[in-house]
Amino acid sequence: MQRIRDISEQVWKDYINHFLPTDMCCDAAVITNSPPWLLASYPRGNLFQMTQEEIQILLGREDREKLYLHGITLAGTKCLLIRDNLYTEGINTMDLRTKGQSRGSQAVTVVQIESVYLVVMGIKGTEGGPLNLKSFEMAGYIREAIFQHMTHF
Repeated sequence: MQRIRDISEQVWKDYINHFLPTDMCCDAAVITNSPPWLLASYPRGNLFQMTQEEIQILLGREDREKLYLHGITLAGTKCLLIRDNLYTEGINTMDLRTKGQSRGSQAVTVVQIESVYLVVMGIKGTEGGPLNLKSFEMAGYIREAIFQHMTHF
């Protein structure tokens, strides 16, 4: 999977658009931490506004306990860290919840897929558990699609 970075922005967008919108998800993005950047995002969402600094903080391996104290900002939206298993082998997910929004809070899940990460935001009222399962399912599909894509090149 060393050539995962060679996948074009359009391919990443196709993966995202395949899943959104759903009855559970309203926004998604694919990000990487080397260097921290946004590879693709859902065109009708807000995650396209994620900054390199936000991505670097979200994906940083140092001082992760500070994320529980200070929270995380994604695309300018403050989020509370609920569960951080992003770098736990075999789990590789993180659960967040937006806070302080007039439209109510929303669940957010981050799933590691090799050297990239899928960020998925649930629609208002979606609980974190089901969103986490849906995100994990999406990540599995993307993993398989990446494998298929890489074997053709």
